[in-house]
Amino acid sequence: MNNLSDRLNRLSESATLAMTRKSRELQAQGVDVINLSIGEPDFDTPEVIKEAAIQAIKDNITHYPPVPGFPELRSAISAKLKRDNNLDYTPEQIVVSTGAKQSIANVVLSLVNPGDEVLLPSPYWVSYIEQVKMAEGTPVILSASIENNFKVTAEELNAAITDKTKLIIFSSPCNPSGSAYSAAELQSMADVVASHAELYVVAGEICGHIVF
Repeated sequence: MNNLSDRLNRLSESATLAMTRKSRELQAQGVDVINLSIGEPDFDTPEVIKEAAIQAIKDNITHYPPVPGFPELRSAISAKLKRDNNLDYTPEQIVVSTGAKQSIANVVLSLVNPGDEVLLPSPYWVSYIEQVKMAEGTPVILSASIENNFKVTAEELNAAITDKTKLIIFSSPCNPSGSAYSAAELQSMADVVASHAELYVVAGEICGHIVF
């Protein structure tokens, strides 16, 4: 008997985690496997980070933090955004979470109502579509072509927008294709978004420094 909620039953297992589990099973059987699924770096956590974490435990920084994150951390993120991206956000405009997946889920659940359409340029990170389904939104896949380096155009974006469109989620550089939008391409997409007052954008930039 399945006692799980309909909400949970609508979701599919993460393809990333499924592939990772399979690769670990094969490795345990002695099969030589190169695992390209989970996206972990090929190095351990740097010593300076481990030492800082250990010191934080010794200093009893182990209690509940403020909901949006420690003020010192939000100030550091604000300075990073100004230094690296020339973006002006105050610490009060910044929220710290336990990871990108939680942040995106929070945004999707905060904005998307049942039946709202969410545009997902494809290829996309596998969790995007499941989060939309969890919010009872309607995923609308925009298939990017290999001829355009797996990037959608502003024209394709504009053509997909309907009166039900609430949100677009994309990443640059893209996970998993690695394609990065140029400044001109992003500007043309921003012009389309700006012409639709009710359309929101989630731009995943977790791979922002992984550009070759």
